[in-house]
Amino acid sequence: MDSVKTKLDELVEKYETEDFIKDDPIQFPHRFEYSKDIEIAGFISSLLAYGSRKQFIKKLDELFLIMQNEPLNFVQNFEPKLIGDFNYRFGKPNDFIEIFEIMKKLYNSSSGLEELFEHGYKQNKLFENVVDYFYSRANENNVGQGFYHMIPNPKNGGAMKRMCMYLRWMVRKGPVDVGIWNFMKPSELYIPLDVHVARVSRKEGLLTRKANDFKAVIELTNKLKKFDPEDPIKYDFAIFGYGVNN
Repeated sequence: MDSVKTKLDELVEKYETEDFIKDDPIQFPHRFEYSKDIEIAGFISSLLAYGSRKQFIKKLDELFLIMQNEPLNFVQNFEPKLIGDFNYRFGKPNDFIEIFEIMKKLYNSSSGLEELFEHGYKQNKLFENVVDYFYSRANENNVGQGFYHMIPNPKNGGAMKRMCMYLRWMVRKGPVDVGIWNFMKPSELYIPLDVHVARVSRKEGLLTRKANDFKAVIELTNKLKKFDPEDPIKYDFAIFGYGVNN
């Protein structure tokens, strides 16, 4: 395993650079300076980060234009008509309207996403608390498959890839991740598991589980903690970058 660690450390050096930002959805939170704009931009970007990278980045550009590049202002003063016919794959206009309506209530009644995630973290229900917040406030008559795809239920056992990725952005500090949240440590993060990361991890003997589910996320995260107990998720850059480019 020493040779695998050496290889991954070299790949981290190669991929965890500012050059990574321009082709990644993390480019959107990097556009802003105010913490609430950053966390909202990151959350919205993570919801759409599935399918073709080229396509979802194009759709995110379109959505941020609708938001007039003022995420907090857009959320706090949201009106359904602003969405128009905006959609992305499973996500239809009503799904986006419902998400923004719920975020409007969140930001007009609390300090926002950081408080929501921190509350879940302290209760040892990090993902469950966030998802329950959205599910319990959604009008089931207004939402469809897209709403539940963008905000998946952790009780289904899925990898929760996009939420793990969002937390990486918010918690880790570095040339790529924005690291504006301090309620949890980088050592407590989970690896964002997608097909590239899973394939490379199995090839390198880091992952034995065949399903790309949350049990696989835990197995791979624990293996990476042996390489760096304080910052295991830095290897996301190495594994993802290698997978995409090879």
